[in-house]
Amino acid sequence: MLQILVIDDEANIRKTLSYCLATEGHTVIAVSNPADAVEEAERRSFDMAFVDLKLGEEDGMDLIPVLLSDSPWIKIVVITAHASIETAVEAIRRGATDYIAKPFTPDQVKLITRRIGKIRELENEIAVLREDMHQLGPEDRLLSKNPGMQRVIETLRKAAASEAIVLLQGESGTGKSVFARAIHQWSSRSGKPMAIVACPAVPSELLESELFGYVKGAFTGAVLDNPGRIAACEGGTLFLDEIGDMAFSVQAKLLRFIQDKEYERLGNSTLRKADVRIIAATNADLERRVVERCFREDLFYRLNVISVTIPPLRQRREDIMPMAADFLAYFCKANHKTLLGFTEEAENLLTKHVWPGNIRELRNTIERAVILGSGERIGANDLPGNIIPTVPTPAIGDKVPLSTIEELHIRRVIASTSSLQEAADVLGIDQATLWRRRKTYGI
Repeated sequence: MLQILVIDDEANIRKTLSYCLATEGHTVIAVSNPADAVEEAERRSFDMAFVDLKLGEEDGMDLIPVLLSDSPWIKIVVITAHASIETAVEAIRRGATDYIAKPFTPDQVKLITRRIGKIRELENEIAVLREDMHQLGPEDRLLSKNPGMQRVIETLRKAAASEAIVLLQGESGTGKSVFARAIHQWSSRSGKPMAIVACPAVPSELLESELFGYVKGAFTGAVLDNPGRIAACEGGTLFLDEIGDMAFSVQAKLLRFIQDKEYERLGNSTLRKADVRIIAATNADLERRVVERCFREDLFYRLNVISVTIPPLRQRREDIMPMAADFLAYFCKANHKTLLGFTEEAENLLTKHVWPGNIRELRNTIERAVILGSGERIGANDLPGNIIPTVPTPAIGDKVPLSTIEELHIRRVIASTSSLQEAADVLGIDQATLWRRRKTYGI
């Protein structure tokens, strides 16, 4: 449903329009003059406005660019008893979306409102799709064989249906941003925008203006008004990534917004309202930061409504190879390559690795292997050095078992050849014997 502003100096028109639009389920604010209209537009976000061209001694035409400068997305419908081609053209030139002449019927109002509602839906869907184009990947398939991860997914699905704040905790690279997008898509707000603010990526002195917006002239370089991320995701979701790194000064203003749903733009003292759901994520121990006085205690308790810790990849090893296979298919398609899978040795190495960078590290590892790999399958020699455990490099004559020297020699030959047949030829043994040696040494 739409947030609609009606500006008309005739009380009956305001009353009739408000009733007609309210019966369609829309939220309507009706005012009689441009000053009140600007004040309401500064306080809350509107999808649509009906603007009368004759507002007493004032011209409604001049109000069009003012409303658009504050809310570029607003759709303005001009209403007037003095319809003419010239005024219609001028209204459209100034930024109006449509034009309706008095007297109009409820059916005309409903028809134009439904059409604009569709336009706003499509704009929101396009915004979501654009975000997904940059974000979506194989890791967005939220499937797991691990019981702990399955419980996490189930909990977040239930939480998504509510309006509660969700705090996602976990190591870097565990997929917190993936879960944030999933919560938004599972929620009733999925048709509205989702804004993402990476707190460490924005300098602390700019984070406030990034979140809450600013007006022209608020600081050096502010040459245009900026509505901010909160206004941009009205009705949707605001995801605050790595909130533990948020500057202390901004935390107080965020707390106020969470409590009252009100905020101020930088350089403007007008209180604004926004209907936005908050999801936060952190890889830091927020309770410890509270003790260290680096994070506000009251903000922590406001955020800690539904708190979920996402397990690291090393605690759900049963998911490593299914995810690796998804990444392999994804990067093969992206790089126009055909690989049949992983060698047994590569699978063993991938499964045993501790993955300190979690899913992000796994993704990067598979992408590298696809780009640099030359065989039919991803082998051990296609994996980066940190994946392959360090093997002792004894010299001939050292006091070590003969099997150690043999294992080292076989590993080096396999790593330097392009196929197992070539490795067997170099070693002077047949493939079946090489296969048995590999199985013995876990190569």
